[in-house]
Amino acid sequence: MSEPRRAGDVSEQVGMVLGTDDSTPLSFWVGVDDASYLQLDDAVFVDTEVPGRGTLRIAGIVQNVRARHEGATFDTDVFLVDRGVLPVETAVAAEVVATRFEPEVFVPPMPGRAAFRARGKDRDEAMYFDQMTRRVPAGLSRDGEPVFLDLEFLDGTRGAHVNISGISGVATKTTYALFLVYALFHSEVLGASGVNAKALVFNVKGEDLMWLDRPNARLSEADRADYEALGLPAGPFGSVGLWAPPRSRASGAAVPAVEGRATGVTAYYWTVRDFVREQFLRFMFAEAEDERSQIADLVARVESYLDRECVDDPEHDATVVHEPTGRAVTTFDDLCELIQSELEVDGSPWRGRLSDATIAAFQRRLDAGRFRIRDLIWGREAEDPASHRIDWESNQVTVVDIHNLHDRAKRFVTGVVIKRLFEHKERMGRREPLHFLVLDELNRYAPRDGWSPIKEVLLDVAERGRSLGMILVGAEQTASEVERRIIANSAFRVVGRLDTAEAARAEYGFLPAVTRQRAGILKPGSMILQQPHIPVPLQIRFPFPSWATRADEAAAPGGDPFAPFEGD
Repeated sequence: MSEPRRAGDVSEQVGMVLGTDDSTPLSFWVGVDDASYLQLDDAVFVDTEVPGRGTLRIAGIVQNVRARHEGATFDTDVFLVDRGVLPVETAVAAEVVATRFEPEVFVPPMPGRAAFRARGKDRDEAMYFDQMTRRVPAGLSRDGEPVFLDLEFLDGTRGAHVNISGISGVATKTTYALFLVYALFHSEVLGASGVNAKALVFNVKGEDLMWLDRPNARLSEADRADYEALGLPAGPFGSVGLWAPPRSRASGAAVPAVEGRATGVTAYYWTVRDFVREQFLRFMFAEAEDERSQIADLVARVESYLDRECVDDPEHDATVVHEPTGRAVTTFDDLCELIQSELEVDGSPWRGRLSDATIAAFQRRLDAGRFRIRDLIWGREAEDPASHRIDWESNQVTVVDIHNLHDRAKRFVTGVVIKRLFEHKERMGRREPLHFLVLDELNRYAPRDGWSPIKEVLLDVAERGRSLGMILVGAEQTASEVERRIIANSAFRVVGRLDTAEAARAEYGFLPAVTRQRAGILKPGSMILQQPHIPVPLQIRFPFPSWATRADEAAAPGGDPFAPFEGD
């Protein structure tokens, strides 16, 4: 309380605690003065006297506001009031949900006690910002004040993971996820470890995320003021690596399949040897299966025998040789044909005791996946394959483009990359440096029903990633379709515009009824944030991206950030 206040930080009285509505320790009503107002999400506090305990401060958040005529009885009385025939008074009141008691004496505020809109230090106390030793800018409140997250619940110290839900194209889920990453990497909150922290982002829609390294030419001065209010610079991400699948491998040269830009993007692929040694076959069978299905058992057997019976090809570092037959496996097609031939042999240990129907189902899916991912697995045509293996260590933010791939190939790439990153973190055996994994369409990769290898990896990230410093920032249109344990392990829940039917699902039980209604009318750029410290969800807005989200927003490097981009 001894810290000096800044101008504009002094709390102001806005009304009094009502005596006509019940006042409880959990919620109470404040009558608002004629010269003041309260809006949703405002922070309010009341000082009340407790016998034998002295002064108690109760702080809370405005959850609802009402206005009505006092003295009117019938609906038509409003017309009489308008003509001056019926004398009435207009009463405005706000419902406040208590968030903090200092000291912790759970009694209601007494009617008639003065209620104050919390500003400055008082607001920090009402929203527990004073308890956050390391604060991450999360956005701006409705009155333009900064809202923060506690890093300890994000970096694995006391919790981890963020889940974002909302309607596609309106909820701006990925944009908000990137804003959180931007705030982490461009503030001082991570301290000395921030230099080595990394983010891996999957680009699943269009080429929007292929421009993070360019400033946004459409950023206005008002937008810059928002960044300044949050203590952040306005600009592009400082260190970005861009990866895209190869366009063609006919010539042996890997050209990234990106339409919007011709430079700064590297084509990625894996080799036949990678496929065998790191057991990537499971990700060709990444659709959710019934847990009683035996295909997963067959996949595991085939992976094991491939690794056991294939030796590294001495003539090329991208291929293998099947030792029992001496057969050189120089292409991905060769590898698939090897698998098919071994499974067709009666009594082969590759097939075990599994039924012919299971073998046939496996082969059908192998053929379908082979066609979809063949351009991602290279053999002897690969030149310097190490330079085309996705490297998340060279840059602070690594973008992996999968938007143009078939659904099977998307699952394959996502599963392979996440598996490799998780195994990398396990080998490191420590939490720092932090790695943030940004993945949209989470319901596609970790559906509520069934089993899949990607779902298994994501569950590992959700349940064990906290101790390894691997933080999942997941987004989906419908949280009701995502595996419950992934949602349950997220310390932060963020909601954009929601479909009204989806908002009624049990997964959004953390939202009070009035907040669920608000979620159905949110504008792009507004989110509802639930975090561990504050028991009441808050509506926030985040600044317009200061990085380009498409080609026509990208400013030329080193030029005027407000000049339009004219192409690479």
